[in-house]
Amino acid sequence: MKKTLMLITMLSALNVSQGFAENTKFITYDSAALEYNKDNLNNKAEALSTLIAKADKALKADIDPVTNKTLLPASGDPHDYFSFGPYWWPNPDTKDGLPYIRRDGEYNMATKTAATDKQRFIRFTKDVTNLGLAYYFTGKNDYASKAIDQLKAWFIDQETRMNPNLNHAQAIPGIVDGRGIGIIDSRLLIGVVDSVEILKAQLTSEQYTAINNWFKEFNTWLITSNNGFEEDNWHNNHGTWYDAQVVAFAIFTGDLDTAKKRLRVTQMRRIGTQFNMHGQQHAELERTKPWHYSNFNLQAYSLLGHYGDVVGIDVWNYEVDKHSLKKGYQYVAKYTIAPEEWDYKELKGFQASKAYTNMLYANKAYNDPIFSDAISELKKDKANQKNIQNLLFK
Repeated sequence: MKKTLMLITMLSALNVSQGFAENTKFITYDSAALEYNKDNLNNKAEALSTLIAKADKALKADIDPVTNKTLLPASGDPHDYFSFGPYWWPNPDTKDGLPYIRRDGEYNMATKTAATDKQRFIRFTKDVTNLGLAYYFTGKNDYASKAIDQLKAWFIDQETRMNPNLNHAQAIPGIVDGRGIGIIDSRLLIGVVDSVEILKAQLTSEQYTAINNWFKEFNTWLITSNNGFEEDNWHNNHGTWYDAQVVAFAIFTGDLDTAKKRLRVTQMRRIGTQFNMHGQQHAELERTKPWHYSNFNLQAYSLLGHYGDVVGIDVWNYEVDKHSLKKGYQYVAKYTIAPEEWDYKELKGFQASKAYTNMLYANKAYNDPIFSDAISELKKDKANQKNIQNLLFK
């Protein structure tokens, strides 16, 4: 913390102003909130300290591209992303363990090894997201340089780049070589495109164009592939996160017509079916971790609400037959204030803090004191005071 306060003082004294492209377009971030917080970092010192610690760790991380895996997908192409379904386990009733069987909510740690891509992909996306934000708030060129090296390895370098598809995501041994449900993995790319925009002035025009084209190809795959079709038709968090990805990548690549059409799908297909008149999400509440999944789904809606603001489609206030997104946030807010009243069985216990980011978004979107009350309650947890999300909201 002392190191962070010293950095804040130094930045203020030097009035550091690193160059950003004039046409920088923030996708997920609120530019006014970012600018305000950058000018008032003393008020966000704890969150900045968390961000710097993560960015400093990312500086030391090896570049670990998709081609480093030791197991190959069914295609045989090391450039194809490859992961296993996390809730699937060897079959105890067969000698070879095939076909795998599902145990909802129980994470098979064997799916997290470096033999496949999920963990390296998570590290890459989170590192680039944190490095981009750290560069924005500190102007430290080391953060930008490391993020760009990562971006080149994953999207540009022909020897290491990832193919723009998830044909082999969340495969299940003995059952399927890849599933539409695996598209949930690529939601983490949303933070990456925001960092690309922050770093735009530091990228060459060729590099920026190459990355932008990668996302155009990936979004085309999302919209036209069989896997994308399957994911689009899920009526739970998978469908919502599919929408969030398509919209984010469409905005990033300048395809606003696609973004608007997809947000209309969010309004008409998702909200009315996923939330009942009390704001409950039955598809999430029936899971073994209902609080986690209720908030996980709302995290996608938080992004979609913001994207609607960007392109002029009101997702926040959409209502059909008394089913509304606002009621979904209110339902969750109620239990952040009174967690002892949550009466659903939780596989791994109730963690109120999972609602924190959603409450920040809801507090900004709605004039309802329940959300500010929820934030006040959640901020009693020291971890929420240090949350990087505090840097994204005034």
